[in-house]
Amino acid sequence: MRLRSLLFVPADSERKFAKAQASGADGLILDLEDSVAPARKPEARQLVQELLAKDNHRNWSFWVRINALDTGLTLADLSAVVRPGLDGIMVPKANGAADIVRIGHYLDALETRSGMARGTVKIVVVATETAVAMFNLGSYAPAHERLAGLTWGAEDLGAVVGSSANKQPDGDWTQPYRVVRSMCLFAAAAAEVARIDTLYADFRDPAGLEESCRISQRDGFTGRIAIHPDQVETINRCFSPSAEDLAQARRIVAAFDADPGIGTVGIDGKMYDIPHLKLARAIVAAAEG
Repeated sequence: MRLRSLLFVPADSERKFAKAQASGADGLILDLEDSVAPARKPEARQLVQELLAKDNHRNWSFWVRINALDTGLTLADLSAVVRPGLDGIMVPKANGAADIVRIGHYLDALETRSGMARGTVKIVVVATETAVAMFNLGSYAPAHERLAGLTWGAEDLGAVVGSSANKQPDGDWTQPYRVVRSMCLFAAAAAEVARIDTLYADFRDPAGLEESCRISQRDGFTGRIAIHPDQVETINRCFSPSAEDLAQARRIVAAFDADPGIGTVGIDGKMYDIPHLKLARAIVAAAEG
């Protein structure tokens, strides 16, 4: 399942959902949490049910962000949306892997009720939105069988710790949030799941998004959250290998495959070792979907 771009869509807006389908995003996240007012959540659940039933021949994966466990709304969300057509859920404000184990048990029962194969519904976790979560990032490895990716968020954590801002005047993250971002990256790598960077808030700033995505991909993230359809093309392009990078990765893989017993190879006067091979294989795998 490719997770370069995951586009948020309010779960109570069929109009925005219709537009999002043409965005080219790898996945759409129908949001039952922050973008839906409490009074409209039952209506939003009903709409998600209807959208799931409409068409199972999609070129994108269907995700739902549920409400956090401490809201008392999680089971109602899951009961409404776990049905054929659902590919995954996003879990906000998780405190650690124990929350995923708990939700996994709920999913086991609900998949059975809906006639779905066990393990069909995958999970992406927003892993940094509570203070205690920062101390439990290592708990996601080894990964739960449903875990597909980890991402991070700044706004909810800011409310928890009382920070007045999360960005510096130059637009870079302040020190606490640089730590949060890096720790999420390492936690996802340790769990061997998708490393999904947080959203870029200003959807009217394509140049800023492009620069931010280039930095994100350079640092090791494999995908990104989008909040507007116009952001998707940039995200997909930045998190896909260039033709030159892909060609070089294939050369590295081929050189090692030609002599499996070696630990280094020379290509065009440059030496490549096993870490380079691992990265090359990852680039090829990402390009092939």
